[in-house]
Amino acid sequence: MSRSDEATPYWRLSGFYFFYFAALGALLPYWGLYLQSLGFSAREIGELIAILMATKIVAPNIWGWIADHSGRRMVIVRLGSLLSVVAFAGIFLGVSYWWIAFVICLFSFFWNATLPQFEAATLSHLGDDSTQRYSHIRLWGSVGFIAAVVAVGPLLEAQGIDLLPGVLLALFVAIWLSSLVVPEQAAGHLPLDHEPLRNVLRQPTVVALLLICFLVQMSHGPYYTFYTIYLDDSGYSRSMIGQLWALGVVAEIGAFLVMHRLFPRFGVRWLLLVALALTTLRWLLVAWWVESLAVMIFAQLLHAFSFGVFHAVAISLIHRYFVGRHQGKGQALYSSISFGAGGAIGSLYSGYAWEGLGPSWAYLFAAVASLLAFWIAWQKIHIKCEEK
Repeated sequence: MSRSDEATPYWRLSGFYFFYFAALGALLPYWGLYLQSLGFSAREIGELIAILMATKIVAPNIWGWIADHSGRRMVIVRLGSLLSVVAFAGIFLGVSYWWIAFVICLFSFFWNATLPQFEAATLSHLGDDSTQRYSHIRLWGSVGFIAAVVAVGPLLEAQGIDLLPGVLLALFVAIWLSSLVVPEQAAGHLPLDHEPLRNVLRQPTVVALLLICFLVQMSHGPYYTFYTIYLDDSGYSRSMIGQLWALGVVAEIGAFLVMHRLFPRFGVRWLLLVALALTTLRWLLVAWWVESLAVMIFAQLLHAFSFGVFHAVAISLIHRYFVGRHQGKGQALYSSISFGAGGAIGSLYSGYAWEGLGPSWAYLFAAVASLLAFWIAWQKIHIKCEEK
């Protein structure tokens, strides 16, 4: 039976998403510029950002196992949020490559543990309404991203890039504070009589889905690591760069707002294929027409599909296949395989390609990865309609 709106802590759930993705809105577009200001090469920037992504391979699974066996997801979220604040504060103590690598590794081990468990907690609060109402809550994360990326760009342009670590620390504190007001959905242990996780992972559709998630996030590597630097080198102002980032997330919000109508009308498979095809188109446009503002605007609008539609479909399928006590593990696997392994490989290859072959080649490799994901989805994903 569906939970009523009154029983769901809508604004408290939305608040966490807002601050979490506001932090991403300050981190992803501008962290590469900050590292560049410290004198690091493209290869070193790619490696340092790969560390940020790579901890998602391990951390979400460790914390997911603990959460699934304790049933205390919000305790994990609060602890991870607090420890990430403490760890990130170390960024003020040194600027050498190895010190920053250590701080990023420690910080991201805790920070990357929080979102998968919060996703599982949100879906538990929503219950039978998860497909219909998840996007309406998650879109506040997109609002937070826009608010941060639009505000931080001009701020850094006026005050200098050195201000960025302080801005990030304040946002990480806000994430922790917002986690304190979100209640646990249920106390105690989750039931332990579901089928073994290995049986879920042996399903061909599940294997295909996780591989698609890996390839899609890998294709985003040049975007999250070097898009700001790419535009900066191409003559765009930092204010304009921030506006382009924000435009992409506005498009993402639009996707989240209509997903509850698109799911039953078009079905999972069709939405997935369209999202992957348009992701490939997006990277080709960025590779070949970066000098054209009009083309960059259109490419950013495609973020509605390359992230918004794709993420909503992926979350829905993960929630479908990983049930009961496996919910936390499922969200952790999605995070670790896509944003972790895929993001790390994407950052690494883009850094090396950037130095060795040039920016356009990095985005062409991204297009190949998303095209491969499209082929796998065409061959292996055959779900034709979404649950009502």
